[in-house]
Amino acid sequence: MIPHLAFSLKLRHRLSDPVNTAEICDLAGKEHAVKLQVLGATRQVTGSQTYVEADGTKVLVDCGMFQERAFQGRNWEPSRVRARDLDAILLTHAHVDHCGLAPKLVREGFRGEIITTGASADLVELVLRDAAKIQAEDATYKKRRHRKERRGGKYPVKPLYTMRDVEHTLPLVKPVAYEQTVNIGDGCTAEFHDAGHILGSAMIELTLCADGKPRRLVFSGDIGQWGKPIVRDPTALTEADYVVMESTYGDREHQNHGDVETQLEEVIGATLSRGGNVVVPIFAIERAQEFLYYIARLLHAKRILPVPVFLDSPMAANATEVFRRHRECFDLEAWQLITSGNSPLQFPGLEMVRTVDESKAINNHEGPAIILSTSGMCTAGRIKFHLRQNIGRQESTILFVGYQANGTLGRQILDGDREVRIHGRMHLVKAQVEQIRGFSGHADRAGLLRWLGYFNDSHKQLFLTHGEEDEALSLQSLLREQFDWNISVPQYGQVVELA
Repeated sequence: MIPHLAFSLKLRHRLSDPVNTAEICDLAGKEHAVKLQVLGATRQVTGSQTYVEADGTKVLVDCGMFQERAFQGRNWEPSRVRARDLDAILLTHAHVDHCGLAPKLVREGFRGEIITTGASADLVELVLRDAAKIQAEDATYKKRRHRKERRGGKYPVKPLYTMRDVEHTLPLVKPVAYEQTVNIGDGCTAEFHDAGHILGSAMIELTLCADGKPRRLVFSGDIGQWGKPIVRDPTALTEADYVVMESTYGDREHQNHGDVETQLEEVIGATLSRGGNVVVPIFAIERAQEFLYYIARLLHAKRILPVPVFLDSPMAANATEVFRRHRECFDLEAWQLITSGNSPLQFPGLEMVRTVDESKAINNHEGPAIILSTSGMCTAGRIKFHLRQNIGRQESTILFVGYQANGTLGRQILDGDREVRIHGRMHLVKAQVEQIRGFSGHADRAGLLRWLGYFNDSHKQLFLTHGEEDEALSLQSLLREQFDWNISVPQYGQVVELA
């Protein structure tokens, strides 16, 4: 076990006794409506956060950081709900756009439980520590740059939160098992179901009392794809009165561009033949491990040349340890691959880069290499330094293997901008820009329809979130043709009463 995960062992105390959902309204004691307010990922992808209030119980589902440049200012605004009044925060998974503002809420007075699955509990520690570290590094760099340029920035030149805030947050994280019913408050229970998105990801089923009757409110979280390696398939739920569902790929289906290994073989082979580097903005959790899995298979089959593979992300290295500890999240085949003698996460030439000095030393490497670094959308962290070194080199390739939200540096590069801003300076894009299809951790339009198709007709309303406006509205239009449901795409801060 890595030392900074030891906190999780101290948290496994006895949670509140499960409550029979049939008795939920007797516990609540009175009829009432349920209040829902969407506070993030509204007609955009990041910043997932939804407030739910029922009979005095106040819950926040996710508390994600806004990553699109146009919306980053929202991270600095005071929370729209009083943090000290919240009974609990429920996390669908450990991506920063779903959990990244937890330390800020704790600093604002939150003292309840942060409830999530066991695997997510361990990963949340990595994500929050990494976020605090990146913010501190970026603030130091910006201060130095602003002094040199004698100008100020758009946002405060300080971390959004510090490592001390993270230390105050971690003891509040309470792990629960999949399918375990947890009592949140009078008349409110929560149950976590596997979402198939990343390790530990969950759909959250809230059971509440409305009009004297129990009501089910399901949050999809990020829905994964069926048949993906490493994680299990998404759970098929059948009962709900209200559904809050993501719509990231609501207007399209994942195109079949051939298998992932063949695409990687072609891109890497072409880049190495030019003598360039393959620079991969990577998400540290799931995507990094899946990428290494495919690289290992190509190397073992001698389909690509053996070159150094730098995984420049302490969090990605630590996440691999979490993967090994949570075999309950894998099917038998995936676990056997990871623990076999030819482990796809360990192969000759792979270097786990942890320190800043080790990261800087990559620039002194002679000859081509494959460089994986966070963050996945190029919004912060070490990837910006590697982009700065390679984006002006015609022989190098910037390779995207994940979704790039509007307004992010990654999206600008992927969209073909001839010039992009990195660390306050404009850089011409001369490197090759490629994208590998098939890595997505999100269900496409067909997958979202498949997931919805398991539900019966009991639910009253469907809310589409976590998708850019065009994608969400396109999915809304399609669903209205196929389902006789009330389907809406909320605006930021919109309040809805669920009767």
